[in-house]
Amino acid sequence: MTPYIVTGYGLTVEILNDVARHNRKIELSAEALDRISICRSMVERKIEAREIMYGINTGIGEFSETILNDDQVKDFQKYLIYNHAAGIGDPAPLEYVRGAMLGRINVHAKGHSGIRPVITQTLVEMLNKGVTPFVCQKGSVGASGDLAPMAQIALLLLGEGQAYYKGDLLEGNEAMALAGIPIPGLEARDGLGTINGSNVLTAMSGLFIFDAERFLKQAEIAAAMSLEALKANMGPYNEKIHEIRGFVGAVRSAKRIIQLISGGDLYEKRVKSKVQDAYSMRSTPQVIGAAHDAIAYARSQVEIELNGVGDNPIFFPEENLQLSGANFQGTPVSLPMDMAGAAITMVCVLSERRMNRLNNPALSAGLPAFLTKGAGMFSGLMLSQYTADMQITEQRILSAPASIMSIPAAADQEDFVSMGMNTAIKNFQIMDNAYGILGIEFMAAAQALDFREYEFGTGVKKAKEVIRKYVDFLEIDRPLYKDHTVMKELVKSCEILNEVEKTIGNLY
Repeated sequence: MTPYIVTGYGLTVEILNDVARHNRKIELSAEALDRISICRSMVERKIEAREIMYGINTGIGEFSETILNDDQVKDFQKYLIYNHAAGIGDPAPLEYVRGAMLGRINVHAKGHSGIRPVITQTLVEMLNKGVTPFVCQKGSVGASGDLAPMAQIALLLLGEGQAYYKGDLLEGNEAMALAGIPIPGLEARDGLGTINGSNVLTAMSGLFIFDAERFLKQAEIAAAMSLEALKANMGPYNEKIHEIRGFVGAVRSAKRIIQLISGGDLYEKRVKSKVQDAYSMRSTPQVIGAAHDAIAYARSQVEIELNGVGDNPIFFPEENLQLSGANFQGTPVSLPMDMAGAAITMVCVLSERRMNRLNNPALSAGLPAFLTKGAGMFSGLMLSQYTADMQITEQRILSAPASIMSIPAAADQEDFVSMGMNTAIKNFQIMDNAYGILGIEFMAAAQALDFREYEFGTGVKKAKEVIRKYVDFLEIDRPLYKDHTVMKELVKSCEILNEVEKTIGNLY
């Protein structure tokens, strides 16, 4: 991949994914570097003039009214990073940290943060040379930025903390030395300008959105397989129904499912269907479509944040002005991301209801009970539903919104916080369960289709073919935990989606 040129503008979820997960190199544009330098010059003039500026020559939070003397200003940034590096527990995955570093670099590139250019350039080098700070995942309340995790990143700028380099966890100064990256140290403004944004929760949210969009496409593939196996009436998927209502996601979802079953006997109406099916069969475009719309809104908010100035104070060099505010507040991201997590849970509930119909002989349009030839002696996929149900219960617990869970801190100076890190963490837990739930529907649908003797849609056939590479038809009972786990990993890998799109074209 060619290096991504960081300009402060145009950073997308896809680029974030490339850099965070696939180690795409980045470069800071000349214009961005100029903006950073101009802003820093203004800050230095204000420091020399002893103008009072939050977090530069004052304390922070409840101590914002405390004015620092010249000697204290020099050491304040170091102690600021020390006391904010207050996370706890297990490390965040490297992709979260790399994504946060890219987001912070893009904030700096706007030229309103007041840090020295060498700070941004060092972060760029760390990304490109694979020096990734050890960051505890827990500790941020998602306002005043992700202070605790971002401070662990900033420790490397002091030659402290720890970092991963070439697969090893090393002391920060050792990792930087091995990568050939000079330690820039922290001067006035540099520390707060590195940590005072919601960059970790935003990076995590961007990666979640990337995954969620692909998950929803696979949910449509699984739905198409189940609908074929259940001899669904496909009239409710006529796009005219959805266009007249007007929801973009529903129109798109209905089109995709028709695209998947096209070429089969059900689509050609050679299979007899009921006049009207249950909601779990005929409401799929409305439900998955609503999830698409929720994820699209969340993407718009995350990409605004990725390209905005989340900082405090903010400097406006063209006006010789510094303003203190609350652009570090994570709520504009955490609120839509709470909805995004709930949307994935909702789609999983629908998936489980279709799987239930495949299993239940009273609802399955003639399929054998629990999809086994030897009902009574064998239990088939009866227990697969248990496993799906357990995971859905966990998803429901996790779908309670974190954005309404504020707990005041810092002597009530920080009396409303977003808890957006909780949102970001639980969303990935929701998605982890979602892969397993959808994998079970895929497995059940493939089993059901093997009992049918009519022609299936081209996309459905390809999906079933991929599944059968990994999980055999359940002729007689066997331990299913391996099959469940393999199917979960298959969904996570997006191999079914990739192969289906190669066969029938993109599922736009």
